[in-house]
Amino acid sequence: MNETRNTAEGESQSWLSVEMDGQRYGAVAIALALLLVGFHMWNAFAGLIPNLITRPAHLALALPWIFVLGAAAQAGRSARLTGWFFLAMGLSVCGWIMLNRRDLVLQYGALDGTVQIVLALTLIVVVLEMARRAIKIVLPTVAALVLAYAFLGDQIPGRFGHGGMPVDYLLGTLTITEGGLWGTLTGTSVDTIAMFVILGGFISAGQAGTGFMAFATQLAGRTRAGAAKVAILSSAFYGSISGVAAANTATTGMITIPAMKRLGYPPQLAAATEAVASTGGQILPPVMGAGIFVMAELVRMPYTDIMVAALLPAILFFLAAWFGVHVYALRIDLPALPRSAMPGWAAVSRSVPFFLLPFSILVGTLAFTSYTLAYAAVFATVVTWATLIFEPDGRLSLAGWYRRTLVAIITAAQQVSIIAAVIICAGIVVGVFNMTGLGVKLTSLILSASGGHLWMALLLTALAALVLGMELPTTAAYVICASVAVPALVGLGVPDLYAHLFVFWYALLCTITPPVCGNVFIAAAIAQTPWLPVAGNSMRLGVGLFVVPLGFIANPALLQLATEPLAALATMAQIALGLWLISFAVIGGARVRLWELLRVPALPVGLGVIFLL
Repeated sequence: MNETRNTAEGESQSWLSVEMDGQRYGAVAIALALLLVGFHMWNAFAGLIPNLITRPAHLALALPWIFVLGAAAQAGRSARLTGWFFLAMGLSVCGWIMLNRRDLVLQYGALDGTVQIVLALTLIVVVLEMARRAIKIVLPTVAALVLAYAFLGDQIPGRFGHGGMPVDYLLGTLTITEGGLWGTLTGTSVDTIAMFVILGGFISAGQAGTGFMAFATQLAGRTRAGAAKVAILSSAFYGSISGVAAANTATTGMITIPAMKRLGYPPQLAAATEAVASTGGQILPPVMGAGIFVMAELVRMPYTDIMVAALLPAILFFLAAWFGVHVYALRIDLPALPRSAMPGWAAVSRSVPFFLLPFSILVGTLAFTSYTLAYAAVFATVVTWATLIFEPDGRLSLAGWYRRTLVAIITAAQQVSIIAAVIICAGIVVGVFNMTGLGVKLTSLILSASGGHLWMALLLTALAALVLGMELPTTAAYVICASVAVPALVGLGVPDLYAHLFVFWYALLCTITPPVCGNVFIAAAIAQTPWLPVAGNSMRLGVGLFVVPLGFIANPALLQLATEPLAALATMAQIALGLWLISFAVIGGARVRLWELLRVPALPVGLGVIFLL
């Protein structure tokens, strides 16, 4: 009887908590996650809510997940105490802005009195610390340096100085108008990005992972290097909806990397394959990465147009990874998966609908209706939530539905909060660039350094995006680099969309570029192997990826699928051939002397196919 009561008590407690990643989240965390998810879904349908309400609310709802919950709950005692302090300060200032919105709007960007200046400085410090805790020190350091320039730039002689501005105007523009923390970037995060992150949380909590993994295995498992190609396809499928490279690596990598190791793959190659493939999810429609939603706002172009334009380059991304794996297979004789490891089409047909349903709803809503991106994400999320009632064996389970719902909302709350921390902090940089003209000055520096030569400017931009991306999330690296470099490229004749995609592409490649390469670190940890060999193999597998953006600048037809489909497909085939030759040249083919001799001309021929034909 006592045993029965203890069991019942344990079950009742489990309804008020859920365990994820070795940490238990109680009723308060669940309530906060529900509030965050519910607010953003309500906002999609609520109509014209003032920006100085929705955007500070977005920050306020994210604050607990950075300062108190999640990883913060496992920090040291001093970090937890200061976390509560920053949380209280942040909530207070966000509440003040929302409650006094009408009066603040009438101040036209200028703060009124010492109290408002203190509140504005407090908010900026909270945002900087929030970004530091979410993604470490680099982005807040960049933002702090840019702020220092705003305050002290009038002391700098020459063209890199500025005329100075009153403190009340500078801080007011950043904190009580839509010119800094509450600017376009934050608006995109509130209205669009958050909804797709929530969708990703619900998809990852259900059986969609089983569906895309089974489908990928059935498609590619029996080919040479089958396990590695399954990793590429499954990462493409998962990434096309999640749009988060690190989550992609951690989720699919937990399955694919051990599977490759069991089949005799070198651990560094198994980890590199997953790291490279997971990077591509940020560029693969229909969701792509958070940065693409920002891009749609910056370019002032419908998201669906960017999605269509990016499709063929995204396919080339995964083709390049596929070619690299295949050439490795020729070189070290990687086998196909055994027949016993194949799930069979019957198993695929049972599991793949969990993946195809949200995918089809997204594509169908965006392509065939006039509904917004947020509406499409809500529709897909609701349907995905309904599918959480199914157990892996097909049974219906209300208890399982409840548990998976809790996992979904907490995952979504964590990821929305991290992205909010990144984007709101990046808003400081963009705001100061706009107020001081620093972005224009740095653009002129690129133009002068390139001597007016397009290809030199492209190489400088690619290098800048890679360097920024080594310590910043893709979205932040893209936003900062685009603010500086895109005007320079446009000034040299590159179309606006091409310039933005070029910058975004190199910003996302930072996840596999040493010395700081997030996907590599995650994959190496899963494979239990040193990260440096993984980084080396990632660079070799993904060597063609560094060529693709230059390829679509040299061959503009690649991005014109909507208007010139035949020319776009022919251009893709041309670049794909060049990528195959480049992979062969860098990695090497079968262990035959003739093949080794052919590697020498393969590189220049491959580059010639891409850039000279």
